Amino acid sequence: MTRVWKWNRPVTVREVLEDLQQERSIAYTTVMTVLDNLHQKGWVRREAEGRAYRYEAVSTRAAYSAALMNEAWTQSDNPAAALVAFFGMMSPEQREALRDAVRMVQGPDETPAPQNPAAENPTAENPAVENPAAEKPAVENAAVENPVGENPAAAEGETGR
Repeated sequence: MTRVWKWNRPVTVREVLEDLQQERSIAYTTVMTVLDNLHQKGWVRREAEGRAYRYEAVSTRAAYSAALMNEAWTQSDNPAAALVAFFGMMSPEQREALRDAVRMVQGPDETPAPQNPAAENPTAENPAVENPAAEKPAVENAAVENPVGENPAAAEGETGR
């Protein structure tokens, strides 16, 4: 599938064979069998061209990856925990890509969560503004915000990394 996705157009067995042979020795019949199996499984469609076929991916690599992630997530007995664990495995670059994707899906009508909580909370940077929570001891605030002793990072969907 990688070779079919790579070209993003209908390809012949010969084209895939020639590309693969740049890396290793492989038989024409092996490539033909694999493409035929992919066709039978519904991963590629094919159209006759003379005595050969041209094979084209049914879905994009991104759509396939998304379907795999969705399947894994929905199979979990605790989808929220699975997402938290998955996000914890992501690199900073992957998390930034995730943020970009969320912004794209949200569209202009939805407001994303603030990146700077102080911007949404004027009392955070200006102690002159009345803030009743600031007058309570920190231990009491923690008990109110986290009454059952859960990991606050986990409750917020973070891994603490």
